[in-house]
Amino acid sequence: MGFSQKNLSVEEGCSIIRYAIDRGINFLDTAQYYDTYMYVRPALDSLKADGRPLPVICSKTLESDYDGATDAVHQCLRDLDIDCVDIFLLHEVRGTADFEARSGAWQALKDLKTEGLVQAIGISTHHADACAHMAETNNCDVVFALINKDSLGIRTIRDGEDVPGSKEEMEQAIRRCSDEGLGVFTMKAFGGGNLIENYIPCLDYASAVKGNSCVMIGMASMDQVDAAVDYFDKRLSPSYAPDISAKKLIIDQSDCEGCGTCKERCVSQAIYWNENGLASIDSSKCVRCGYCAPVCPVRAIILL
Repeated sequence: MGFSQKNLSVEEGCSIIRYAIDRGINFLDTAQYYDTYMYVRPALDSLKADGRPLPVICSKTLESDYDGATDAVHQCLRDLDIDCVDIFLLHEVRGTADFEARSGAWQALKDLKTEGLVQAIGISTHHADACAHMAETNNCDVVFALINKDSLGIRTIRDGEDVPGSKEEMEQAIRRCSDEGLGVFTMKAFGGGNLIENYIPCLDYASAVKGNSCVMIGMASMDQVDAAVDYFDKRLSPSYAPDISAKKLIIDQSDCEGCGTCKERCVSQAIYWNENGLASIDSSKCVRCGYCAPVCPVRAIILL
């Protein structure tokens, strides 16, 4: 619901979060980068006013050094008006070498956990090798990994190259983490919306991955909350299919790195370079074939 996607008003975003909590959702994922604390804070304030327990909160940071990560945690605590955040992660770790390059930030999270400002620490990642590495990393409590039935967005470092990974590689990495006692939860069951027409098969797959404790779903409407809750409460009709007639493919400008891979793959010549040197989609030419999304190395192409 943040700036890079739906860009909802604070009032609308907060109302959806509070509605989700009232319907039984008790785990919220946010991040410094998402700029979504402004939606979460009013929902938490309303729960406090009602004397109700707060949901589990996970946040994360892209910072790589000690001071940056320390500031990120303090910002989270301040902006959400909480004394301790349940889970705090290094955001989008791109392989084992990237994790090692962010050792300063990792040390900060360990120290902040010791101080009692964070309950559990770990990483979020799209990379199977990074996920597997955390099974062998001291002090790691949690891994937030990308997985879906079509392997969309999964990456790995192989022979020194950052290449597409497979769901089988990520499944194995998740099992290794779980077997070592780490908590694992997963993202992108719908592949950034590109698989959402297969709503139930996508969630059936992700929720059945051995070692996966929770499937995080992006939601930006009360209807989406209702569908998710009904699915996990086993009340959703087997014939359910979300209405995607008004959806369109977009390239998240905050993620796009301008590599040109999607432009080369587009069979409709609908992808062009915008004034910022990044890729954009001309909706008048796009036939929504979805061929571009799997080749994007940073999963910037989403169905919105």
